[in-house]
Amino acid sequence: MNEIRDAILSDELDAVGGLAVPESYRAVVVRKDEQDMFEGLATREKDPRKSLHVEEVATPELGPGEAIVAVMASSVNYNTVWTSIFEPVSTFGFLERYGRVSELTKKHDLPYHVVGSDLAGVVLRVGPGVNKWKAGDEVVAHCLSVELEDPAGHDDTMMDPQQRIWGFETNFGGLAELALVKSNQLMPKPGHLSWEEAAAPGLVNSTAYRQLVSHHGANMKQGDTVLIWGASGGLGSYATQMALNGGAIPVCVVSSPEKAEIVRKMGAELVIDRSAEQYAFWKDENTQDPKEWQRLGKKIRELTGGEDVDIVFEHPGRETFGASVYVAKKGGTIVTCASTTGYMHSYDNRYLWMNLKRIVSSHFANYKEAWEANRLIDKGLIHPTLSKVYPMAEVGQAALDVHRNAHQGKVGVLTLAPEEGLGVRNAEKRAQHLEAINRFRGV
Repeated sequence: MNEIRDAILSDELDAVGGLAVPESYRAVVVRKDEQDMFEGLATREKDPRKSLHVEEVATPELGPGEAIVAVMASSVNYNTVWTSIFEPVSTFGFLERYGRVSELTKKHDLPYHVVGSDLAGVVLRVGPGVNKWKAGDEVVAHCLSVELEDPAGHDDTMMDPQQRIWGFETNFGGLAELALVKSNQLMPKPGHLSWEEAAAPGLVNSTAYRQLVSHHGANMKQGDTVLIWGASGGLGSYATQMALNGGAIPVCVVSSPEKAEIVRKMGAELVIDRSAEQYAFWKDENTQDPKEWQRLGKKIRELTGGEDVDIVFEHPGRETFGASVYVAKKGGTIVTCASTTGYMHSYDNRYLWMNLKRIVSSHFANYKEAWEANRLIDKGLIHPTLSKVYPMAEVGQAALDVHRNAHQGKVGVLTLAPEEGLGVRNAEKRAQHLEAINRFRGV
């Protein structure tokens, strides 16, 4: 691994393909024999620092259509938190089912799970049938793993019955020194970004693109008013940028004055600070308070000049979903992915059906959407929202930050890269966007 790292750091990328693939590498794993370790604890009390381990693992065999990537940096997504606390289920069930698909996938069913659904790095080897990529290519990876043997996947790869999220429903993820991906997960690394900056957008940027921009999601158009929950967070920070770039009007919901300042720096003008407004959408564990929905709707109309929102960008789930359905305009769209506050949503259906609103589900992105989202990063139209970077040895703390919402934007993790700021190829382009690239840093 040291030879590989040194070649990359010395810009000797042509030499990478001639180096031996190590028999093992360091990776962040959860262990199958610990999947019951948090049994009986409340979700918030489950500590990723106890379940995420940095260990030496065997390098997987490279198969047709696959690539091994030397990972310079990765990042923490909420699916890594779910994996680390074994909620809503242990991911070892995913690996077992995937291992039964074919002889090629059998290697994923192991007593450990290498996690992580983002990476930036350099291609080390490609398997038979891979023509688009070669050793030495600088890449990022999206996390759509799909077999594409079923006709259902060829109109929209997210509809393939064998669609999975790499590093969550498959093994050999990106929080490691090496990663195994399907070659069609690879995309060009934006040259004006460092390794950790390039690794940060992948999952959340692609997810936000499909959810908000794509015709598979809300199909946002110019002039739409968009309510964005968690607008300074991992998903919301990209949704806010896309709304602004797309000529929409974001109404950004945040939870502190500091987060309000972040979204204003991105260009948002309509901001709701939940901590100041003290919304309490639930009276108790089982009873929502429609008066609080009404109060939120009134606040939105105060900001927009009397307009309700065309689109609600939903991802908190249980805590906010009733309010989201209520505040969307007649004929509006509530587009939902994830459920970070709970999966069992409840809402008053009268406000949906009587007002012809739509609930649209959205999950990650297909290859085309992920490529388009990465292109926006490369063009400098969307910027990373990286706030903090940890070394791989402290990945448990990085995951705890995300679990406890004690972070802004994205939290990065250095894997092979020895320090931050490396990997920039286009310094001139970077200088043009430096303020935007760094606006989440240290917040």
